[in-house]
Amino acid sequence: MATQLFSLRNVPDDEADEVRALLDAHQVDYYETGAGNWGISSPALWLRNDDDLPRARELIDAYQRQRAIEQRERYAELRRRGEHRTLWKVFVEHPLRFVMYLAIVGVVAYLSIKPFLHLGQ
Repeated sequence: MATQLFSLRNVPDDEADEVRALLDAHQVDYYETGAGNWGISSPALWLRNDDDLPRARELIDAYQRQRAIEQRERYAELRRRGEHRTLWKVFVEHPLRFVMYLAIVGVVAYLSIKPFLHLGQ
């Protein structure tokens, strides 16, 4: 029976490519499922052979530990140089989109608490 090894939902393309390359380099037999036409299916990497699970899980866990370290270092370097993304930079890049999203959040928040505003009257 196939076993889901690695979910690809919200995974950056470079990370997914590196995981595929890692599994290929260690001759782990897997296949991939996509999100489907409407994006509601489960995009993932699945093992064909359940006996490969401990070895594959160990490879992925080691890879993710190393990637976390590298990404933290990368962020620290960007922050040191002042190139990391901040709320202000997001606003400057797309001010109209930022204000529109802020308005949508405000409307949703208002509609969520509106029933409680007149509760005691």
